[in-house]
Amino acid sequence: MLATINDIALQGPDEALSPAELRQRACTELLRQAAQRDGLLPADDAVPEGGAITEAAQAAIEQWLALHLPEVPVDEAACRRHFAAQPQRWAQGERALVRHILFAVTPGVPLAPLRQRAEACLLNLRVADSQGPAFALAAAEWSNCPSAAQGGELGWLAAADCAPEFAREVLGQPEVGVLPRLVCTRFGLHVVEVLAREPGLQPDFEAVREAVALHLQQHHFATALGQTLRQLAAQATVCGVALEADDAPLMQ
Repeated sequence: MLATINDIALQGPDEALSPAELRQRACTELLRQAAQRDGLLPADDAVPEGGAITEAAQAAIEQWLALHLPEVPVDEAACRRHFAAQPQRWAQGERALVRHILFAVTPGVPLAPLRQRAEACLLNLRVADSQGPAFALAAAEWSNCPSAAQGGELGWLAAADCAPEFAREVLGQPEVGVLPRLVCTRFGLHVVEVLAREPGLQPDFEAVREAVALHLQQHHFATALGQTLRQLAAQATVCGVALEADDAPLMQ
C-alpha cells in the first residue's frame, strides 16, 4: 500500500523509502496542502514526484510558515539562563575519542526489529568488561560502518567531524564509557563508547551570545513547527506512514 496524505501519493509504485524519508515527505505534503487551502498556492500545483516539489510550492510553504510561525524574539535573560545551564555545550575545541556500532536504517528494513537488535547489543556491552574485546567483536559482527574493521573506532571527533545530531548526543556531556542510550542519526542507530574526552576551552557568554540566541530561536521554531504539523496531520487523512516515531521528532 502506498503512503498518502489526503489521497496524494508520497512515493512511486516501485519506490522503497525508509520511515524517516516517508515522514519527511509527509510533513512537506501537509505544508504544501495547507498553503493551497490558504490560497497561497494554486490548486493545480503539480503533485511532487520523487519527493521534489515545485519552486512555487517551496515559496508558498515558506510564506505559509512566516504567517503561521512568526519569529519569537529571544531576550538576553533567556540566553544567559541557557548558557549557565549548559556551559559545556559552547566549549570550543572539545573532542572525544569515540568508537561505535552502526545499525543502519535502509529502505525496506523494518525499524522495530532493527531497534531491538541495537538495544540488545547496547545492553550486552553495558555489562561487558570495558577492558575486554567485547565492543570490537560486536562492531565486527553487527556494524554497517566501514569502521567495523577497526573495532568501530572513529578516532578523535570534534563537532565539525560528525553529523550534528551525533555531536549533540556525544559532545558536551561528561560521560565516559558505553553511553546508556542509542544515538539516533540520519544514518541509523548507534551504540557509542566514549573512550576519552578533551573538554576544550570554555568561552565567556559575550563571545557566544549570538550563537546562543540563534540556537534558542531554532529550538522555538522547531517546537512550534512540530506542534503545527501534528495539528495538520490530525485534520488530514494519513495512510501508510507513521508520523511519530520513538527515534525521531515529527519534523527534523
